[in-house]
Amino acid sequence: MMGMVRLSQVGVRMNVSVGRLTLRLSGSFSLKDKRRVVSSARERVRRRFNVSIAEVDAVEEWQTAVIGIACVSNSVRLSEQVLERVVEFIEAERPDAEVVGWEVETLTGF
Repeated sequence: MMGMVRLSQVGVRMNVSVGRLTLRLSGSFSLKDKRRVVSSARERVRRRFNVSIAEVDAVEEWQTAVIGIACVSNSVRLSEQVLERVVEFIEAERPDAEVVGWEVETLTGF
């Protein structure tokens, strides 16, 4: 079995951009409505952008969804652009989900 090797020791550059997207679902009247909207958006984003995406907070609030999105790349610029495109996609494809908050942070140097 191989021992652990630090990525920095072998010259690998990896950047992880993570975003927290808060949506208002004013047309949602139950948790079932919310799950339908969130599930549809999550699957479409996952297929189109190849990112990790999950509901991360406000899971029992039927008119609010908090979504976590992560992208790994060797380019900070690319990983941040992918997350921005995900938000634009959700805004365009889900008029029933209003973006009310968006935060992004990038961890670099892995």
